Amino acid sequence: MMPAKKKSRGLRVRDLLLLIPYVALLFPGLYARHDPVLWGFPFFYWYQFGWVIGGALLTGVVFLLRRSERTTR
Repeated sequence: MMPAKKKSRGLRVRDLLLLIPYVALLFPGLYARHDPVLWGFPFFYWYQFGWVIGGALLTGVVFLLRRSERTTR
């Protein structure tokens, strides 16, 4: 009889991808400036908005990686 595999509940590298937007927005002093302007919006606003989209994309990537891992078990 083969031993049953333990379910790994630990933190994986793919899960650390979710920390990227958090760290990128953690220190507003680094991006709280006016220039460069993009389509009339100061850097402060479009930087944050860019991370909204980037964070959604990273969340989707992590979701797909976790789902593919489940289907291979």
